[in-house]
Amino acid sequence: MTVELKGYITVPADRMDEVKTGLVDHIRLTREEPGCISFQVTEDPTIPGRFNVHERFTDAAAFKAHQTRGGQSPWAKITEGIPRSYEITGLEED
Repeated sequence: MTVELKGYITVPADRMDEVKTGLVDHIRLTREEPGCISFQVTEDPTIPGRFNVHERFTDAAAFKAHQTRGGQSPWAKITEGIPRSYEITGLEED
């Protein structure tokens, strides 16, 4: 069963440049991960500071591997403490 994450991250204005720079590598690395079907992070055209996030992975193992890698990456440090609002579907407990 595929796992899908939808939601957004709200970036404060004073961290915007750093986040935009770090996002380039984060997107590239995520899309290279085994099991990544799609990974999109786009700046919201109407809400300043909001980046809409949509991720799809082949299964729970691929999604969990992504979460682990992302949590240990420069992206985690760059976005530390930034509010996120996500809904995850298809993630069943083992």
